[in-house]
Amino acid sequence: MDLFSAVNPGFMVSGFFVGLLIGQTGMGGGSLMTPILVLFFGVHPATAVGTDLLYASATKTVGTLVHGLNRTVDWRIVARLASGSVPATLITLLVISQYDSSGPTSQRIISLVLGVMLLLTALSLVFRQRFVALVGPVVEKIGPRQTARLTVLTGAVLGVLVTISSVGAGALGVTALLLLYPRVRMSVIVGSDIAHAVPLTLVAGIGHWWLGAVDWPLLTSLLSGSIPGIILGSYLSAHIPDAVLRPILATTLVLVGGRLVF
Repeated sequence: MDLFSAVNPGFMVSGFFVGLLIGQTGMGGGSLMTPILVLFFGVHPATAVGTDLLYASATKTVGTLVHGLNRTVDWRIVARLASGSVPATLITLLVISQYDSSGPTSQRIISLVLGVMLLLTALSLVFRQRFVALVGPVVEKIGPRQTARLTVLTGAVLGVLVTISSVGAGALGVTALLLLYPRVRMSVIVGSDIAHAVPLTLVAGIGHWWLGAVDWPLLTSLLSGSIPGIILGSYLSAHIPDAVLRPILATTLVLVGGRLVF
């Protein structure tokens, strides 16, 4: 049986739905796909994280092309984030390789980290505007060099979190960029965040593949739905208000994250 004959309609529909959200908001890859695989399809958490990382890399590559054609990617921001996230990802992978990710203890740790990250992501969605309004005036006083350093540091933090749980590159990344670059248009923030997620999730995904935590037939099924989904979502991003999608996504993340933690 080849990869394409093993395409699962359920995985394909899930991939399309999540791809649509990624294209519109820059988030939803790890924060939705990984818990969907764990809770609804019974995929082992380590395999779900590893497969989702490669899924996110391929999906967001397509999204980056669309945003790039629309000129909604700031490559300077992308380079700064990647210079922090890629080294942090490699270090995190080396640490993970020292443990048995298939054991029950590791499974519980991954589920716990995933659940906490989902709850944090939900909080960033709900309180993003208030948080930016509160902290924004202080951040605006920071000079260009400090902004560049903080962007690299942000990338490093995202590298660790995404490598462990596959969650954080979207909502947390967008929130951080809104604080650091308040004068940049929202569409460019989303496009830059999606573009940065490509090298981050690719390196992390290859690392998980090396650790044996990638299901290729599952990945094929997800991509067969997500690629058309993110193309459509990227084009719709300018027409559907973020305020409409944010509460729905936040509520979903709270419910899913709470179930994983408790």
